[in-house]
Amino acid sequence: MRGYITEFIGTFFLVFTVGTTVLAGVALAPLAIGAVLMVMVYAGGHISGGHYNPAVTLAVLLRGRITLADAVPYWIVQLTAGFVAAVLAAFVAGPTRAEALSPSGRDLAAAIVAEALFTFALAYVVLNVATSRDHPGNGFYGLAIGFTVAAGAFAVGGVSGGVFNPAVALGAATMGLLAWPMMWIWPAAELLGGALAAGLFLALNPGDRAPVPVTYDHAA
Repeated sequence: MRGYITEFIGTFFLVFTVGTTVLAGVALAPLAIGAVLMVMVYAGGHISGGHYNPAVTLAVLLRGRITLADAVPYWIVQLTAGFVAAVLAAFVAGPTRAEALSPSGRDLAAAIVAEALFTFALAYVVLNVATSRDHPGNGFYGLAIGFTVAAGAFAVGGVSGGVFNPAVALGAATMGLLAWPMMWIWPAAELLGGALAAGLFLALNPGDRAPVPVTYDHAA
């Protein structure tokens, strides 16, 4: 239960920060989003692993560090937190005045590729800095994870919205930032990116294929 509550809190503040900064048109929104993810990973990583993202949870599941019995409640909690955070963000920052993102044709293909690539990067970083045998007890995991999201949001935010997280996608659709009929495309691309990251991690780290004991606080 401690892990589920921690996942709710971390995902909530991530999506709430996404919502309030984007709805308010904050120029440095990607930096704020990366920062809040970083601090929430540091705050809750020792309890839940600090996933705050269904795609990351999928990658950690496929990597073998959690079971499906834990992954399913994580997904439920993360999506619930994303929805609640979106409702409160819209109340605090006001409804969006922009048209919901609804790309088509080449723009849609570019958005799918961008979301898959940077979600892959995020999950790959998480697996390597927070679950690898080669990084026991490191102190940089939160910074690495947060800056991956910030870099992605700066790089492709104008292409795909810089979502990289199905819980954020649900929140964005709830706030009117993503068109509901197309909302499923973002989680599909993101989950694909997370799964590919897990596969590559295991290919590059064959000694990590079997579940390993958690011997340091921040293990995902």
